[in-house]
Amino acid sequence: MGKVNSIQTLGALDGPGVRFVVFLQGCNLRCGCCHNPDTWEIGVGTEYTALEIADKCERFKEYFGDKGGITISGGEPLLQAEFCLEVFRECHKKGINTCLDTSGSILNDSVKALLEETDTVLLDIKYTNDDDYKKYVGCGIKTPLEFLDYLSQKNIPTVLRQVIIPTLNDNEENILRLKEIRDNHKNIVKTEFLPFKKLCSVKYEKLGIDFKFKCIPEPTKKQIEYLEQKYKE
Repeated sequence: MGKVNSIQTLGALDGPGVRFVVFLQGCNLRCGCCHNPDTWEIGVGTEYTALEIADKCERFKEYFGDKGGITISGGEPLLQAEFCLEVFRECHKKGINTCLDTSGSILNDSVKALLEETDTVLLDIKYTNDDDYKKYVGCGIKTPLEFLDYLSQKNIPTVLRQVIIPTLNDNEENILRLKEIRDNHKNIVKTEFLPFKKLCSVKYEKLGIDFKFKCIPEPTKKQIEYLEQKYKE
């Protein structure tokens, strides 16, 4: 059984094509920019079996086309790696593409088994220096980079993702380091820059949690475009 926070039936921003997105409950990190603080608590959530999730997903298969499928996100899905593996196996039996959205903060035998059934990984590289990782995420940068090294070793198609947070990582130095990471991993098929948003502040208020980044401004469209251009150069 898996602990699920919520399900989005037709997502367009969580992997290739149209996706059936399962947000699992529980997270081992505390990212300052987190949009889903309601997923943090471990051990709560709605229980599903892997087959129940796969059957629900199959109902939307006609919308997936050639690229779409299921994405498991969180929270941090690697905390429930064995459940994710069961879901992906059931989905593959039904001819459904699988995608994993993760911070890459755990790499053990259960996670390695899960990656054998994973068609695409969405990997968040939140910052490109160790100090910011430890201060604003809760782990060092070595952990996700080792995860990425393993993905590269297994040649698993990977989309790098980074939330652009003004005053923290909206600078050319960060972009250059991210380019270096990309160039050293040939399995990276795409990079996405996601603008930091503060709509989630309502969730923090309801949960009585301090939103540490509440005073940081959202990036403008021009800022994102500038960084994207620098990344391409």
